[in-house]
Amino acid sequence: MFKPPTEQKIKPCYFCVNNQSDIDYKDIATIKRFISSYVKIAPRRRSGVCMKHQRKLAEAIKRARFMALLPFTPK
Repeated sequence: MFKPPTEQKIKPCYFCVNNQSDIDYKDIATIKRFISSYVKIAPRRRSGVCMKHQRKLAEAIKRARFMALLPFTPK
């Protein structure tokens, strides 16, 4: 059976709403919101972050991992 397309709600970007232009890798509390239980970076469709901030978020997560603020693997 054919289902008609449903209208999807688009989440507003967390960083755009809160007027955060830069994402600091030392701000672990904010970064942890966008990491899955398997310590993977959440995709845009799940996190609701815009493309500009998704790139900055991924870079901040990678830097935090390198500086040992976040783990590379789950515990």
